[in-house]
This record gives sequence, C-alpha cells and structure tokens, in this order.
Amino acid sequence: MQYRDSIFGSLLKPISRRQFDKSVERHDGDSYDKTFDSFSHLVALVYAQLGDVRSLRGLEAAWNAHSHHHYHLGVGALARSTVSDANARRPVAIFAETFAQLSGLADRVLRREGAQMLRLIDATPIPLDTLVSWAEWNGRTRGLKLHVVYDPCKDQPRQIAITPSTVNDVEFGRQVPIERGATYAFDKAFCDYAWWTRIDTAKAFFVTRAKTNVRYKTVRRRPLKKRKGDGFRVLDDQEVRLATQGRAKLPITLRRLRIKRNAGGRLTIITNDLVRPAIEIAQVYKARWQIELLFRWIKQHLAIRRFLGRSENAIRLQLVAAMIAYLLLRIAARQSRLTMPAIRFAELVANCLFVRKPVALIDKPPEVNASTPKPQFSPDQLELRYA
Repeated sequence: MQYRDSIFGSLLKPISRRQFDKSVERHDGDSYDKTFDSFSHLVALVYAQLGDVRSLRGLEAAWNAHSHHHYHLGVGALARSTVSDANARRPVAIFAETFAQLSGLADRVLRREGAQMLRLIDATPIPLDTLVSWAEWNGRTRGLKLHVVYDPCKDQPRQIAITPSTVNDVEFGRQVPIERGATYAFDKAFCDYAWWTRIDTAKAFFVTRAKTNVRYKTVRRRPLKKRKGDGFRVLDDQEVRLATQGRAKLPITLRRLRIKRNAGGRLTIITNDLVRPAIEIAQVYKARWQIELLFRWIKQHLAIRRFLGRSENAIRLQLVAAMIAYLLLRIAARQSRLTMPAIRFAELVANCLFVRKPVALIDKPPEVNASTPKPQFSPDQLELRYA
C-alpha cells in the first residue's frame, strides 16, 4: 500500500531539518537532553498548539497514544518530566531561528502580485499575574509582551520578539530592519523622532497617530480632491513641522491629516508620505487594526492562555511555538489552495492531525474504493463453470 503523510506530517514539511540542525549545533541545544532532542521538542510543542493541549499530562497521553506515527515524523515517545526539563533549559534561539526560516519561506509562498509593502508593528500583553512571581509589573499587568511585525497583505507575521512587560514598544521598533519603499503603520506608543528620521532616510514611510501633547506648525495646506473614505471622512491635509525645537529634533517634512470617523471620534495622523492621496494614507492607518485581529485570533485559537511550564524559558518557547504553528497553517493553506476561512481550517486540523490524507482534501470525506460490480447475465444465457 502506498504511504501517505498525515495532516500533521504535511504541516511540518516546510521546516528545514538541515537549517534546524545547524541552529541546534550553533546553540548547543541537545547538550542536556540527548534522549529528547530539539526537533522532538519542537514537534511536541507545535502539536500541543495545533491540538489545543493544555497540560503536560495531556500532552504525554495524547502524544504517546499515536506512537505508530512517531517513526514517520522522526520523533519518539515522550515523558512529561523530560518535556518539563527541556522547557526549562533548551535555548529559545533555536525556535526563534526556525520561525525566521519559516517567515522567509512564507514570504515567497504567500507573495501576491501588486500588493503594497505594508508593515504593521504592535505588541500584545501576555498576562501572567496569577501564574508566576518572576514577571515584572508595568502598572497595568504582570507578564510578558509579544511584539510582532505583520504583513496584512499576506497575513504573515514577519518578525517577533518577546520582552518583559516593562519594555517600551518603541524599543522593538528600533530593532526592525527598514525595507526601502515599505510603509510602517503603528500607534502613538512608537513616538521616536530619531527612528522616524531613520525610516525617512531609508526611503521608507511611516503612518502613525499624533500625541496630544505635541504641537505642530502648519507650513502649507494641501488641497483635498476626495474626502470620503470607507467609514471615515478627511477633514484637512497639511504639511507641518514641530512647533518646538523644530528641524533640529525632527528634520523632515511631515503631513498631518485630521480624520473624522463615521462611528464617532476624530484622529490626527502623522506621516512622511508626501505623495499618496490623503484617503489612501487614512486607509493605511485603518488597516493597522488587522494586527489586533491577528492577536485576537492567536489568543483564541492557539494554546497560549495556559502554559506547559512556569519558568520564563518555558513560556517563551511556547509563545514562539505558537507563532511557528500559525505560519505552518498559513503556508499549508496557501500551498493546498484552500479558500476556507483560517478559523475553519485550524479547527479541521485540530481534529485531523494524524489522519493520512492530503491537506487539500481535509474537508472532504475519506476515499472509499467501491466493490467491483458483478457482471449481470441474462437468465437465457448459458454459463459454464469449471471445477
């Protein structure tokens, strides 16, 4: 009988074992847990994400119940004590480099012709108030932050970082490589004039909200050819500069757009894009809410509300594994040309992880070989039977 990969085996194929082994060697990832290597650890944590496993006991029971699939996945059985030790000691950098490798692959697989280079930057809190005592308090919550650079045109997280909750969002923004021609959209927490200037110098653009305590001086008013957008109206469009400390602090020309939303409320948007129409710039900032939808989806459909360990290293590993699982789902859906909603695909994967069928047929019933029909003879026909 011809061998066929399981759904889970197909999902894991984009992970390059060659690059993964190099990362393990570079960070000495198997120095403490030789019987439970780094790849087995990664596969187990990704399985926990996709299968919505919420405890080490549940992971041990569910994983070992499918021992007949372990050989083809290149892994073996596991014990919860071994997983716990690996969670506490295995370097997070191995998983982070695997995410970077998959992000580069997704960049090619999910490419769309004519799509603009839009990058959304934001962070979401990971509350750990009642779970651990080592997490830092930032005045609102105790825990960690998950920072993400997100491409909404491809539905692809491009870069991630995990920091204590006390780290300012803009600290991550300063570390993001600037792509020429790209547009970066972020909220007013990312106010850093030196960083804005660096984006402008790199021939890229930013779109953000203005802080209420910053004063700008109008240089000239720009005419508006179109005012009404999807759910908003542009009130005015001006070229401005800082009213205090001026060009010494922010030596670039800016535009200030005042927007009135149909649902109520007004926004003031600041950008260095002097070319695009005001409607398009306002639409770019509106698209920033897609990263909030990403955070909501991850928290609702991946296992990051309960953790398989309480050490900082264990929680970081699980967060990176969740983002790896998200990329694997996106890559598999695009390669299989599936058009179903991402939520529906994730639900089907959770229920069919070890079903041996193509990912493209995940929502189809199993193939059944019909029995060979018996020939029909006329009652008047002579039939010869040989002993």
